[in-house]
Amino acid sequence: MRNSFVFFLFSFFFCLFSCNPEFLPKPKAYLSLEYPEKKYQNLALQRPYFFEVPKNTIIIDESNNWLKIQYPNLKASVDITYKSVNKNLNELLSDAEKLVFKHAVKAEQIIPKDFLNYEKRVFGSMYEITGNAASNLQFHLTDSTHHFIKGSLYFYAKPNYDSILPAVDYIKKDILKLMETLEWKK
Repeated sequence: MRNSFVFFLFSFFFCLFSCNPEFLPKPKAYLSLEYPEKKYQNLALQRPYFFEVPKNTIIIDESNNWLKIQYPNLKASVDITYKSVNKNLNELLSDAEKLVFKHAVKAEQIIPKDFLNYEKRVFGSMYEITGNAASNLQFHLTDSTHHFIKGSLYFYAKPNYDSILPAVDYIKKDILKLMETLEWKK
């Protein structure tokens, strides 16, 4: 009888103190990342185009008027290719879109945004690719007669969209600045 009384007391206190009727959901957590303040400078390389680049990046000069804008602290780069337009604008636009939609397999969504600056003769599109795609931002710009630029954002890590989203947003502002300040040299 003593054993059953001890068992009863143990069970009673266990039930009394083990259940907490209040459930408090945890707030969503975000990474607390700090990024450098935005400061820009003119592209120092001689190219058939001109735009402003972030001061906290490294510019890699590549052949054929191509270049790479590296973000060493973010382990990312924006790769920029240049081609002359020689009655092949439709082919260049088609190739740029094919490259974007190659990511459709891993992408959750592809959001196009058109860019038009009639004064500077700069026309193009930027594509935001959500999900675990290899490139989360791509763009192309042209004057529709002589020049064509294509750019892609790449991270030097396996894509995990939730983790890199703050860095994508940070670099997206730099790409928009590039698009807004782009001018063609004559």
